[in-house]
Amino acid sequence: MTPEDLRGVLRGITYRDTAPADQTFLLDLYTSTRAEELARVAWPEEQKVAFLRQQFLAQDAYYRASYPGAEFRVIEQGGLPVGRLYVHRREDEHRLMELTLLPACRGRGIGTALIREVMRGAAREAKPVRLHVEGFNPALRLYRRLGFVQLEERGLYWFLEWRPPGVS
Repeated sequence: MTPEDLRGVLRGITYRDTAPADQTFLLDLYTSTRAEELARVAWPEEQKVAFLRQQFLAQDAYYRASYPGAEFRVIEQGGLPVGRLYVHRREDEHRLMELTLLPACRGRGIGTALIREVMRGAAREAKPVRLHVEGFNPALRLYRRLGFVQLEERGLYWFLEWRPPGVS
């Protein structure tokens, strides 16, 4: 995609801070990322729902405690929530904590365009973008395509980094 194509993808995309009223949407969004994994588990549906709620709440509490001052944003398209983008702009880096889109919005260039925006912001400040991703996550292909390189492996997670040109 050209830069013009990416800007076109972002037409109608806005961000806003998360609010308590977003909890149901954010839980549903989180659930969409675990659907395939839990389809293989022989738990009753109510147990899966309870598990996913507990996991979502734990993740949210961890992010908020570990990344003070981070931006917790809901991504909207045409006024409807379609994803979440969490970024922590630190003194030495921009940490892409989370980018998740609804399944219907995946594979359309929105994630690429949003990550490139984060990269442009970091480049203006001459800072790298860093993130964690599970080694089996399909998004790993996207990160590699955008120039992220693996710094280390931390259990299931790979720690990746992108550096703007000229930044060492």
